Amino acid sequence: MSRIRDVWAPNLDAEMRIIREIIENYPYIAMDTEFPGVVARPIGAFKTSSDYHYQTMRCNVDLLKIIQVGVTLADENGNLPEECSTWQFNFKFNVNDDMYAPEAIEHLQKSGFDFQRHEEIGIMPNDFAELMITSGMCLSFPSLRMTETVLSGYDFGYFVRLLTAESLPVAEDQFFDLLRIWFPTVYDVKFLMRSTKILRGSLQELADDLGIQRIGPTNQAGSDSLLTASTFFKIRELYFNDQINHAEYSGKLYGLGQTFTVSNGLTDASRSGATIAEREDRGSVREAHNQTPGPPPPNGMPMNAMQGGMPTSMPSSVSYGMSANGPYMRTSLVGGR
Repeated sequence: MSRIRDVWAPNLDAEMRIIREIIENYPYIAMDTEFPGVVARPIGAFKTSSDYHYQTMRCNVDLLKIIQVGVTLADENGNLPEECSTWQFNFKFNVNDDMYAPEAIEHLQKSGFDFQRHEEIGIMPNDFAELMITSGMCLSFPSLRMTETVLSGYDFGYFVRLLTAESLPVAEDQFFDLLRIWFPTVYDVKFLMRSTKILRGSLQELADDLGIQRIGPTNQAGSDSLLTASTFFKIRELYFNDQINHAEYSGKLYGLGQTFTVSNGLTDASRSGATIAEREDRGSVREAHNQTPGPPPPNGMPMNAMQGGMPTSMPSSVSYGMSANGPYMRTSLVGGR
């Protein structure tokens, strides 16, 4: 039987029931998401580079719809359930109506995404959230994650928005408060990798260096979450003596909050003004289309409109930047009503 199981609206209830039945024996959950790229960036004055990156993540998560979630279960020793270890949840998404970055959708199509099926039998986000809350995958168990993009906050940004059914908080610290409620124990493999001061690169490059073989197609959430689980346990074994200090490493998302250090927050002129944290793994195609644009020039001056599109005000129900209805700048996008 296939290690990775696709989940659509018709089999959502049945597959969530299976997860509820086995999760107590497999309490480690590796997660990954696929989403329609980055289509906007906030403009204005920002206190720190971390604040800028959080606001960029926030506005894109609030504007866009999630496309796919991958979940892999494992026990404390890294053993996987025999029959099926990985579930790939496919969400309702319409390329004719929903907003997206064109290069992101093109890349996902090349990776095997069938957007006709997403439109016809994709999962409604509220249905998934309701079942996830009661599944045991949040509120109690450890969860692992890594995304091949450098800015790791996007995955959990989408999860927090799904579970709360609300826009993300304006303040970054409030987002981390919510993150700790929904996911009390979080290990970001990207943050762990950087902490070794030896390991570098994307998820695939890291797995190759560690001798881990991928199962399933690249850049699909199910395969990525399975690779994340295997990579985490190998890093824990080789670099952390099979024990990770919870206080030091849990709840840290690389590129956001206190993990955004001076060294990875500095802008690099040779990389189009983006920060080192954003661009250091630029070799990955997925990273290229999910990159957060570099911070605006000093003193909050907006970039020239030719660089990112005309500034547009957000609806009154959504706020970005420093003011209640702060502006954002659209990058290349398609769709949206």
